[in-house]
Amino acid sequence: MSDAAPPAALPALPPALEPGTLRVVPLGGLGEIGRNMAVFEISGKLLIVDCGVLFPEENQPGVDLILPDFSYIEDRLDDVVGLVLTHGHEDHIGAVPYLLRLKGDIPVIGSQLTLALVEAKLQEHRIRPYTLTVSEGQIEQLGPFECEFVAVNHSIPDALAVFLRTEAGTVLHTGDFKMDQLPLDGRITDLRAFARLGEEGVDLFMVDSTNADVPGFTTAEREIGPVLENLFGQVRKRIIVASFSSHVHRVQQVLDAAHAHGRFVCFAGRSMVRNMAIAEKLGYLRVPDGILVDIKNVDDLPDDRVVLMSTGSQGEPMAALSRMANGDHRITVGEGDTVILASSLIPGNENAVYRVINGLLKLGADVIHKGNAKVHVSGHAAAGELLYCYNILRPRNVMPVHGETRHLIANGKLAQQTGVPASNVLLTEDGSVIDLVDGIARVVGAVECGYVYVDGSSVGEITDADLKDRRILGEEGFISIITVVNRTTGKIVSGPDIHARGFAEDESVFDEIRPRISAALEDAVTNTTEHTTYQLQQVVRRTVGTWVNRRLRRRPMIIPVVLEA
Repeated sequence: MSDAAPPAALPALPPALEPGTLRVVPLGGLGEIGRNMAVFEISGKLLIVDCGVLFPEENQPGVDLILPDFSYIEDRLDDVVGLVLTHGHEDHIGAVPYLLRLKGDIPVIGSQLTLALVEAKLQEHRIRPYTLTVSEGQIEQLGPFECEFVAVNHSIPDALAVFLRTEAGTVLHTGDFKMDQLPLDGRITDLRAFARLGEEGVDLFMVDSTNADVPGFTTAEREIGPVLENLFGQVRKRIIVASFSSHVHRVQQVLDAAHAHGRFVCFAGRSMVRNMAIAEKLGYLRVPDGILVDIKNVDDLPDDRVVLMSTGSQGEPMAALSRMANGDHRITVGEGDTVILASSLIPGNENAVYRVINGLLKLGADVIHKGNAKVHVSGHAAAGELLYCYNILRPRNVMPVHGETRHLIANGKLAQQTGVPASNVLLTEDGSVIDLVDGIARVVGAVECGYVYVDGSSVGEITDADLKDRRILGEEGFISIITVVNRTTGKIVSGPDIHARGFAEDESVFDEIRPRISAALEDAVTNTTEHTTYQLQQVVRRTVGTWVNRRLRRRPMIIPVVLEA
């Protein structure tokens, strides 16, 4: 049995879609944790599954969110028969407002909680969507796509897998899932439905890969509750628990533990307050009477009666926990307080999280996290669970989704171990084009699929070149040189005036380069019959760049300004 190979270089352009063929184009979620989105096309109609965001890393300064690239479907939005959302996490719903800005009447299909979270988000963008609420076992016809929804267990209630029936074949898209056999809400992944669909025949299995390289089975959520209750009984001052603002099950466990130990709970962070209000209203969160207090009243309570349920478990700079660690939140963390990070580290967030942990420790708090206590379990299926799914479904073709490259490769190897031929395991990338026909799925090309950056109110205007400039400014500094040159004689009339920022050296260090700039400009003017201001600026840039690199071992941003008099 051969191993699954890493994603190969993709063909440039896909052929025209043949009749009776289903085309699948992932626009995010492959090679990354986030930005999940897949487009299905048959008979001239499109169906979208998920539309999420990716959160920026440290090498993307100033970026708030990263969206899928909608350019592939932007001129075909009238052909979209629906947007199916598998669950309510930001990496699956966060980009919905930006898609509906382009066409506001695309039908949005999802479970009750998922749609409630989406509608609250869309309300902030002043968008009123057309929605269809579905539940497990329900079948809906969306154009040429028959969609059957299947219950799956995840770290948020009401998650759904979707089974697509088309004239070209069938696809099972799991969304994010695991196989917790004792979930808090009693809603397990419906393996009976999986078995039934396996008997019907799954031509393409698009399956969550996040924990494919983790052996065994994911720990049950029920094991976290007793750990939290035990910790709450040991702490004598305030407790701050940080988690995802949509992790209803974890919040429920915190409420239960607080209630058992006579503590009040305060939600900290706008998204936490909003999401838990929705979850309580819809019956997904059971809140003991009188346990919730407003953040304005926390200081009036004894420290040993307070639990703060906070956002910021991933080190997000503007989230409540990060601001507490930096000392710019109304809640002051002090000696003897205990902070519990009830979450897993999303790849790329490690430095930000450790920065928050260090800040909290400096303030005197005790910090408990997954590394030193069982305060969180993953919401994604580990290798043992994935093997069960492969054996139940016996899919003809497998396309691992939702994960970094290492996760996708590990998932592909699991599929092969259960008998899926290596040629039928598609290890693809964002923008790849997969055609399914007659039970055979093949990569046939690729479409452009870049990052779309949200920076404040700007969407898609920031480029990779802009980010490179920001990194240079932050890491190497900035030099501006202003010079006035006589147009006729080439003599320097004024300058060069050099201004530098981000340099430790005294500005007198630039006295050495000023004569060289003057000489280079005079030579360019006198020895060149025609010269433009731009050409003279390039002369200055080369002269200063070469010198500063050799003399100071720096590569700063250089802004030359040459004026001719």
